Amino acid sequence: MPQIFITLAGILGGLSVAAGAFATHALKAKLSERAIEIFETAARYQMYHAIALLIVALLLIRADFSQSTLVVTGWAFIVGTILFSGSLYALSLTDIKVLGAITPLGGAAFILGWLCLAYAGFNFE
Repeated sequence: MPQIFITLAGILGGLSVAAGAFATHALKAKLSERAIEIFETAARYQMYHAIALLIVALLLIRADFSQSTLVVTGWAFIVGTILFSGSLYALSLTDIKVLGAITPLGGAAFILGWLCLAYAGFNFE
């Protein structure tokens, strides 16, 4: 599992940088200021959780504690990124408001991931 998480952390982190550059250079003239803010929020949260996923993978390599909780943490961060950042990217590019209803599901996945990480840390030996 650490190999998958490290690989996905690298992909998500790289795509976050690409998305930020795309917003700055290609979208500024095409989207409203609010749409750019939404897009940049998506890229920022994607990067935060790519880094968090990398840390989870490194903790899994250590594997002295709560492996299953860390696996749930990693997948929650991945699902959260897809739902949260993905819905915000789509919302900012299409202005289809109903996509905003998906965003809180991603936020809930992020919260689940952070709570699982806290639980794993509490059980750290």
